[in-house]
Amino acid sequence: MQRILSNLRKAIEEYNMIQDGDKIAVALSGGKDSITLLMALKQLQLFYPKKFEIIAVSINPGFEDFDENFLTELSNKIDVPLFIENTNAKEIVFEIRKEKNPCSLCANLRRGAINSVAVKEKCNKIALGHNKDDVLETYMLNTLYTGKISTFAPVAYMDRTQITVIRPLIYLLEKDIKRFIKKENIAVMSKCCPIDGHSKREEMKLLIEKLQKDIPRVKENLFGAITRSGIPGWEKKQLK
Repeated sequence: MQRILSNLRKAIEEYNMIQDGDKIAVALSGGKDSITLLMALKQLQLFYPKKFEIIAVSINPGFEDFDENFLTELSNKIDVPLFIENTNAKEIVFEIRKEKNPCSLCANLRRGAINSVAVKEKCNKIALGHNKDDVLETYMLNTLYTGKISTFAPVAYMDRTQITVIRPLIYLLEKDIKRFIKKENIAVMSKCCPIDGHSKREEMKLLIEKLQKDIPRVKENLFGAITRSGIPGWEKKQLK
């Protein structure tokens, strides 16, 4: 947990993600990233000089394998209030719209549901579990498929809901999170999306891993390019 907390705190402080009195809705999917984020923020509460509250928000998209009991037991174990929002995302994406590339629409529907719960519970921030690999994959997707040099920001303010989205895991690689989950013997919820492992994002993951074999520092080089490129939202607010 020490490595997780160190990188989490670094991201939080360099991008000024948390202020005194924040109430943060942590998006909890039940996967390794969201569980790590929730547990790390719970630990951070114990010693961080800025005092904040957290709740967990889980979105049920309507997949058969969504395990409400697993999420409830996890949240109870670490003493974090859990709010589960049931949606018809599966029906909209796969049955009504029949999307060939459903990830974007599904993500938008889930984000909308999380926002609704956050507003209802009077949260001013939402924490998402995107890690450094997610940053790089999004960068590659946008560059190769849209011709835009962009990726999601560490901190993003949403005018409509007046909620700020934060991503405290951006300095952690996926392998760091996998190592933590394995070392601590933490259970995760089974994948329930029918296209998991067959998306454009998975193609980018495989492409980056292939490049990494020939250029050992490719991930650090790409991440450095992002932080220096002037992409909106990547300006550090408070350096250590």
